[in-house]
This record gives sequence, structure tokens and C-alpha cells, in this order.
Amino acid sequence: MKKSTKGFSLIELLIVVAIILIIAAIAIPNLLRSRIAANQASTVGSLRTLNTSEVTYSSTYNVGFTYSLSYLAPDPTGNAPNSTAAGLIDSVLATGTKSGYSFTYTPGASDSSGRINTYAFTAVPITTNTGTNYYYTDQSGVIRQNSTVTATSTDSPIAG
Repeated sequence: MKKSTKGFSLIELLIVVAIILIIAAIAIPNLLRSRIAANQASTVGSLRTLNTSEVTYSSTYNVGFTYSLSYLAPDPTGNAPNSTAAGLIDSVLATGTKSGYSFTYTPGASDSSGRINTYAFTAVPITTNTGTNYYYTDQSGVIRQNSTVTATSTDSPIAG
């Protein structure tokens, strides 16, 4: 009787699976690092957008900076932009969470005329899988970072 030799042997299949696992072990950490780098770049871009939006808000409505992050968001009913729903940032960023980071807005104290002349934003990674740097920016427009704790105005500015 003649034996059929179609297909792969068990050893050949095990070797292929082992090779795939080795390639995955090499590729997955690089993929995670790439995702973290992309989240951090997106966060820096979001902070730049928030700085620009605050300046635009202040010059458009001539009332100082916003009292709340929601003032920069679009009006949910679709009405024209106004001082409490300026439509300067997207609705995702207005929630305070984007690209694996949580954004916190802190307005400064209002002056005698009720204007807010200072503000600060902090961006904190939601988990260590989404980012490793903490960011801070204020009305100066300088974005600062810290790699261990929440960034403040005394941390080093980012390059570029």
C-alpha cells in the first residue's frame, strides 16, 4: 500500500508556530512604544490647540479666558457660537479625555472686573499603556513635561 504524503508534519507546524511567536515577541513591544509615542504627540497637539483656543476666545469675546473647558466646546444644540459654547475645540477634547490622556483645566482667579487673566492645563496619562509623560501649559503657551509626576510650571519645556 502506498502512503499519501500530503500536508505538513506536526514538527513542521510546531516550528512555524514557534517562529511566529518569536516574531510577535519582537514586534509587540515596538507596537506599544509606537502607540505611546502617538498618544503623547497627540496630547502635545491638543495642548497647543487648547492654548490657541483660549487666546482666540479671549480676543473674540473680550471677557478674559474661559471659566470652564466646556466654554470652548461647540454648542450641543447646534446654535451659533457664543461665550459659553464657542466651538473652538472638538467635542471629544471638550470631555477632558483624548488619546489616552486626561486633561484638567484650572482657571486663575478673576480680577475686580470678573475677567480671568490666567489659566493652566495639565495632561495626565490614563494608564501607563497610553503614555509615560505628564504635561502642563498655561497662558504663556509654553508646554512643559515631566516623566514621573504631574507636570507644573517649574518643569522643563518640551523641545520643538
